[in-house]
Amino acid sequence: MTSIEELKHIAATADLLHSETAVEAAIDRMAQQINVLLADLNPLVLCVMNGGVVIAGKILTRLTMPLTIDAINASRYNNTTSGSTLKWIQKPQASLQNRTVLIVDDILDAGITLKAIYDYCLEQGATAVYTAVLLEKLLEHRKPIKADFVGLEVENRYLFGYGLDYKGYWRNAAGIFACRESSQ
Repeated sequence: MTSIEELKHIAATADLLHSETAVEAAIDRMAQQINVLLADLNPLVLCVMNGGVVIAGKILTRLTMPLTIDAINASRYNNTTSGSTLKWIQKPQASLQNRTVLIVDDILDAGITLKAIYDYCLEQGATAVYTAVLLEKLLEHRKPIKADFVGLEVENRYLFGYGLDYKGYWRNAAGIFACRESSQ
């Protein structure tokens, strides 16, 4: 179990990459783009749990079209700072058959989880699948998926805030923070 002292240290020593103001402005831009593209498509907004809960909640109130919501949970991390095996925890209750789906997640990192969720939606009969991520991590290698809507780009560091976590904590941090290299 992670100690409160470790969590306080992580927060106190982290670098602020994007302020709350910058993140909120990025969410506004994303919502405007989504409103234009999906205006008449009756989308099902699929929140990727747990990281996507903050961005999904923030963006939903900015979307102006009729829509429905559901959740999906597939994880590679399980409250750790790294992971490799994809674990399906929750699948949507709503039918994806003949629906336009908007997947909302916190970050496009390596792209493995988002690609798996994207493919799952198509396998379930979605007519179109779009992806929205608050952050895209800049990596030197090619990713298996490209997000349709991206709020901000970030460097390749371990991040927390606005849904991203440090060992299950700090998803509630108001801003995008990067752990110092020595504190991971």
